[in-house]
Amino acid sequence: MQADYIIIGSGSAGAAMAYRLSEDASNSVIVLEFGGTDVGPFIQMPGALSYPMNMARYDWGFKSDPEPGLGGRRLACPRGKVIGGSSSINGMVYVRGHARDFDHWAASGATGWGYADVLPYYKRMEHWHSGGHGGDADWRGKNGPLHITRGKRDNPLFKTFVDAGEQAGFERTEDYNGQKQEGFGPMEQTVWQGRRWSAANAYLKPALKRSNLELVRCFARRVVIENGRAVGVEIERGGQIETVKANREVIVAASSINSPKLLMLSGIGPAAHLAEHGIDVVADRPGVGQNLQDHLELYIQQACTQPITLYKHWNLFGKAMAGASWLFLKQGPGTSNQFESAAFVRSRAGVDYPDIQYHFLPIAVRYDGQAAAEGHGFQAHVGPMRSRSRGAVTLRSADPKADPSILFNYMSHPEDWADFRHCIRLTREIFAQPAFDEYRGKEILPGADVESDDELDAHIREHAESAYHPCGTCKMGRADDPTAVVDPECRVIGVDGLRVADSSIFPRITNGNLNGPSIMVGEKASDHILGRHPLPPENAEPWINPRWETSDR
Repeated sequence: MQADYIIIGSGSAGAAMAYRLSEDASNSVIVLEFGGTDVGPFIQMPGALSYPMNMARYDWGFKSDPEPGLGGRRLACPRGKVIGGSSSINGMVYVRGHARDFDHWAASGATGWGYADVLPYYKRMEHWHSGGHGGDADWRGKNGPLHITRGKRDNPLFKTFVDAGEQAGFERTEDYNGQKQEGFGPMEQTVWQGRRWSAANAYLKPALKRSNLELVRCFARRVVIENGRAVGVEIERGGQIETVKANREVIVAASSINSPKLLMLSGIGPAAHLAEHGIDVVADRPGVGQNLQDHLELYIQQACTQPITLYKHWNLFGKAMAGASWLFLKQGPGTSNQFESAAFVRSRAGVDYPDIQYHFLPIAVRYDGQAAAEGHGFQAHVGPMRSRSRGAVTLRSADPKADPSILFNYMSHPEDWADFRHCIRLTREIFAQPAFDEYRGKEILPGADVESDDELDAHIREHAESAYHPCGTCKMGRADDPTAVVDPECRVIGVDGLRVADSSIFPRITNGNLNGPSIMVGEKASDHILGRHPLPPENAEPWINPRWETSDR
């Protein structure tokens, strides 16, 4: 088995690269994927999103080590183990990230990854449908593989949330992925014609119709490196260990958890750590596995005095009806992830672009599908987006089958606590606006009696959950930066013929959900791999609040 390019992982970035690298019939490409098929309603039905990320069949099932800042809790860290990777089990929320996020990447050493550089790739990948709801058509892509839609926002609570934000003095935005991220407005989803539009549906399946692309189901054990050059990948399938040879390059796109693990198993990483596990050092890169970041969030839940929430479907009959309506007609609540209103706001004066994100949901329910006992309710998922806390992914053993150690170090920076308390109080302020008067019942979580800083901190410690946005563990930067793992062309520093391209290369976490930026990385990395000139930069100026220095709104 050999090919010009071997891609490890068929997820958001891997699928995009498989599609782009195989467009030229003279390139042969093999994608290595451990997970199986994505066929079936649990993955394809958007409304069923709480199931696949809790199913061992589709999820690697990682857990963090006990987190000191969260009272020793071990948090779930789902990663997709299926074609399409995490894009097949995620919440389908589509956010590009703020323009300033990418300018920060460029300033920190990821030259050529500023907003002007990445915007053309977002346009290339998107097939955006505004659904007649406004938006910034000039900033959006019209014929890419990735369909992006908006929910119908039929439920009155979606509009109520946006109105309440405006009543509290915040901006409105018609398109947070366009010129103006800041404000309250419609949320976008990777859903098309009522189905999850994963990277598998958008990129991998169309590309697999080409004769020069092959998908191999196997477990990748390590990258084979000879004389400082990656020459293949050692895999296990059917109980046999074999090597797949790469004529040109090996590209690791195995997630921010598995990509650093694979590099370390292959001898690339902090030398002392590799030596502890008896692994011969090929390249001493202290940054491998470091710089781990994520978004934490809380659900602020409020009872609803009118029986208009999704709770009415939250019974066996309701779920069966929603399922049947989706299966046969591609209609009903099953066709949406139900995240249809959003907000991006700034926490205080002096912050120049949003650092708090809201997902609004017209039901009070947890990610694992446990509904609030109170019945009808609504909730806002809220959290700070640029925590200064950093964690690490390290090896537990040299056995490729062993899960790595994952420590996020959540809430280890003192500012995290003040930021989170502000998020709770701000949400209460929004829910207290006149727009919610006809719907507002009692506060379910945290509960009206949780008021003081200490009480809020205790609630955060017990209830904060990951938004499942891990990234940063193979940081992109200057070749002379000792903490960088890949250079701005995604080449692993110190090894030839090897690249990493997925969310692990983010120098710093972007605003919002990471599926969009991960696919963009796959798109842009493809041009670097093929030795093409990057798409010409576009100098579009993002909207920055003129009051940013004096007000949070």
